[in-house]
Amino acid sequence: MESFSEVVDLVKEYIKESVSDVAYSCWISLIEPVKFENNNAIIYIKTTFQKDVLLKQYFDKINAGFEQVLGFPITVVIATEDDIKQYMNNEFLINAEKLNSIDSNIENDAPVSLENNNNGTYEYTFDTFIVGSSNNFAYAACKAITSQQAGSYNPLFIYGPSGLGKTHLLMAIANEIRKQSPEKNIISVSSETFTNELIASFATQTVNSFHNKYRKADILLVDDIQFVAGKDRTQEEFFHTFNELYQVGKQIVLTSDRPPKDIKTLEDRLKSRFEWGLITDISPPDFETRIAIINRKAALLQIEIPSDVTEFIANRLKTNIRQLEGAVKKIEAYKRYAGSPPSISVAQNVIKEILNDNQPVPVTVERIIEEVSKTYSVSADDLRSKKRNANISVARQTAIYIIREITQMSTSLIGAEFDRDHSTIVYALNQTRDLMGTDSRQRAIIDDIIKNIRNK
Repeated sequence: MESFSEVVDLVKEYIKESVSDVAYSCWISLIEPVKFENNNAIIYIKTTFQKDVLLKQYFDKINAGFEQVLGFPITVVIATEDDIKQYMNNEFLINAEKLNSIDSNIENDAPVSLENNNNGTYEYTFDTFIVGSSNNFAYAACKAITSQQAGSYNPLFIYGPSGLGKTHLLMAIANEIRKQSPEKNIISVSSETFTNELIASFATQTVNSFHNKYRKADILLVDDIQFVAGKDRTQEEFFHTFNELYQVGKQIVLTSDRPPKDIKTLEDRLKSRFEWGLITDISPPDFETRIAIINRKAALLQIEIPSDVTEFIANRLKTNIRQLEGAVKKIEAYKRYAGSPPSISVAQNVIKEILNDNQPVPVTVERIIEEVSKTYSVSADDLRSKKRNANISVARQTAIYIIREITQMSTSLIGAEFDRDHSTIVYALNQTRDLMGTDSRQRAIIDDIIKNIRNK
């Protein structure tokens, strides 16, 4: 075997023989390799909810799989995103017993910092958020929530394009409340994680555990809520979760790339509830704020950037905070590794690299099928199958249409993905176009799916 990745693939195949297809799809298939070190097989699963299920229901099978593949016993360590944030600097500092005992309340632990401060980053707090005219109202509303002065700011709905600080504000709320009231139960998730955990709870009959997790929150923070749109079961569940928390005065904060009224396939009852409290937007930073962001990042990286270079960058990268911070990082790298001091010519190269790096990642067929399957509550296998019941057929035709729309693949290549001939694909495309012309809801669903896929 050439790599630890191969080992993990073989372990997953071993486990597949002893679990149901649903269990494999929901849990085992999601396992990813991290590294093999000091007889520790470190594997990754995205959320603490998924980790809890693996530990409780499948850990013995995972251990047996590694022993079968490797031929000797090892220690299996399951790490989530939260674990890695807490236990990882430049290398994975492993404490197997500690990692495998972390429970689902990890959201309430130490302040979140996505990178090591020695690498020029910061904890996501209000103190590290650069306030300007483009975001000062959203900032003030979030601060008011943590000082218990929010009043009618429930829910608080923050919207704006990607890369402008919405997630930073969510994390700042969580970190400030943890500091003030460590006993509070703070749940901070993306809407995609909410959806995935809901689907998994149905598959494993753990819906009560799912309810206990979300409906007992003191503060619920949900990033990118627009991704629940069109997903009927997710919207139904979120509706009841929202109601239960709202009725007992628990704080809810949501972010989105657009306001509720512009999320076409969001149910009206959710739109109205999202509009009950305060809606505020974040727009691209103005020139002065961009300058402040560049200077803050430069100070963290302990590098001096001349004012003309700072202004040059601020005048050319106008819409995304991550790009501004990325430019400073690249300038620091040029200085450290190439000995090139910050200058206009270096900044020109850096900006060119960033704009090239920022080109959209090509959307794969798998991503499209995954989004469609979640929206229509069918499996990816169903979409590729020969099943012909109404819901699956509509979902399959929708997937075919979106694949054609986004990727511009030929009908023959799309046919190969679904084991259909050219004429079947053409028929599916025509059927979907006709349906979109007569069914405004179906057209809205498809528009939202396309927008969600592109925004991801």
